[in-house]
Amino acid sequence: MTDHRVSTEHGELRLQVASASHAGMVRAVNEDSVLAEPPLFAVADGMGGHSFGDRASATAILALREESDPRHATDSNAVFAAIRRANGAVRELTASAGGAQLIAGTTLAGVAVVVEHPGDDPQWMVVNLGDSRVYRWRGGSDGLERISIDHSLVQELMDAGLIDEDGARRHPDRNVITRALGAADEVQAEAWLLPATQPQTFLICSDGLTKELDDARIAELLVPSDPAESPDAVVDRLLAAALAAGGADNISLVLLRAEYHGVASATVLAPDVDEQTHERGRSALSPELDDTRPRA
Repeated sequence: MTDHRVSTEHGELRLQVASASHAGMVRAVNEDSVLAEPPLFAVADGMGGHSFGDRASATAILALREESDPRHATDSNAVFAAIRRANGAVRELTASAGGAQLIAGTTLAGVAVVVEHPGDDPQWMVVNLGDSRVYRWRGGSDGLERISIDHSLVQELMDAGLIDEDGARRHPDRNVITRALGAADEVQAEAWLLPATQPQTFLICSDGLTKELDDARIAELLVPSDPAESPDAVVDRLLAAALAAGGADNISLVLLRAEYHGVASATVLAPDVDEQTHERGRSALSPELDDTRPRA
């Protein structure tokens, strides 16, 4: 576990962070990469079956880490710029390989500490591309909320009412994603803003975890065995359960606990504003980020 403090104008966020990344029980290469330091926490999953998947995820994470100051919050424009930079770096990886059949790509899911304007309170910016996920846990076995939206074929089928969660798990095209870093010159990340002045716990993970454990099981495993249990112990428990369930894919996760210490300004978001603004399939941040695109 690593402790971090991120300074803002009115106080600071105190963070406890734990992470893990494992090749799983089947695959020889781990194509996942993680970023577990402020102001951006992320998981990238190199696209399975694609060339250089491990290099793609590592390249994306390196680009996201550049020019960040772990002591201070960032802002949404800087996060979007970092994502565009990461997309360009992954595209360059493909170009450097030569040959039309060599394609590198990666998912991205993350949470950033942002302050949009001087004097504002900090907020969490949740971003995703692909089927890696960001969850918020409010406590208890029924307190897990999925914030991100999968960009995948099976998610589109579920949105259309054609299959349910169980059908998605068994669908032959369950690994087909509809957005990824490196897939095109222009990248469209989906994003949400959530208040950061209340205590929060976030879980960021690749689909290697969610393929093996459903949301109900993840919620059960997030419940600490005692109030003093460290994030490391929770991460170890989640990873062990996913491996025991089969570990068919690479498994990566970042667990983030945060508490704000300071005085909230008049600009603080109401506790329920996130429920009103992160409407399914629509960005709460930027109008140019549209609904999930269908597979080409």
